Amino acid sequence: MQPIIARQATANRSPNGPAINVSNRTLLEAMVKSRLYQDYASAFSHLTGLPLALQPAETWQLPHHGRRHENALCALMSQKSSSCAACLQTQARLCRPDATGPQTAVCALGLSDSAVPIRLNDRLIGFLQIGQVFRKAPTAARFKKAARQAEKWGIKTDRATLKQAYFSGRVITPKEHSSALGLLNVFAQQLAALTNHLLIQQENAEPPIITQARRFIQDHQTEDICLGQVAKAVHSSRFYFCKLFKRIVGNSFTDYVSRLRIEKSKNLLLNPNLHIAEIAYGIGFQSLTHFNRVFKRIQGLSPTEYRAQLVVN
Repeated sequence: MQPIIARQATANRSPNGPAINVSNRTLLEAMVKSRLYQDYASAFSHLTGLPLALQPAETWQLPHHGRRHENALCALMSQKSSSCAACLQTQARLCRPDATGPQTAVCALGLSDSAVPIRLNDRLIGFLQIGQVFRKAPTAARFKKAARQAEKWGIKTDRATLKQAYFSGRVITPKEHSSALGLLNVFAQQLAALTNHLLIQQENAEPPIITQARRFIQDHQTEDICLGQVAKAVHSSRFYFCKLFKRIVGNSFTDYVSRLRIEKSKNLLLNPNLHIAEIAYGIGFQSLTHFNRVFKRIQGLSPTEYRAQLVVN
């Protein structure tokens, strides 16, 4: 059930989509800073003892790593890129773009993770995630299976440490798990209402010329677009548009387009059948060298290294 306030956002939509082009990441950053989220997250974690994370719809980060209530076994697994890649693949199964309700996935070690989508009308904003729990009490047989998997991933730790971490994992009953997801589902609706409020605020704060420019860039990001072309499309002088864009958006036009393309390339790199050069030219870069240089500047590693992290050895 959508929040009543979300109907206001529908009125602001054009036939081709939202009139307000605010990134999901920007919205989530504002949510995390809100008193609503901070109070709820604190109360939820204290009540359930479960880690809670608010994740973008498209992200390749482990949601609970380094946070309070992180599972000790999961912390050990984070030593190797191969085990991290397996966790990220579980996240991909869990956080599907078509998700309309709570989803649960079980990883190779037998731990359950769950995600509840936050939606505003037909727009997926992100996910509330909990997890790293057993829904069945760990046994010696299941530990042996998990130990074999850890060895396959190359985790270097003694058997006693691994065993202690495994059996210290949180166990919750199906009823407790269902109740936790029910609470998150209600909270997701509240966050959707907050999202609507943030969008309305953004509409009032962002000049229409920038909103139009964002939409034009989004539609033409795979083409060889330049600042002058976008300025012309929004009926502005090149000089005025350049200064206004950087002041409102916080990035130069070139950096903004590059980051948009790199985000798109990260999804394409998940497909092992696509060559890196094919991806680079397909998202609008004019040379493979330029793509590699920009990708490493933004992500801190090359496209090849990034793809290798997502492959389970």
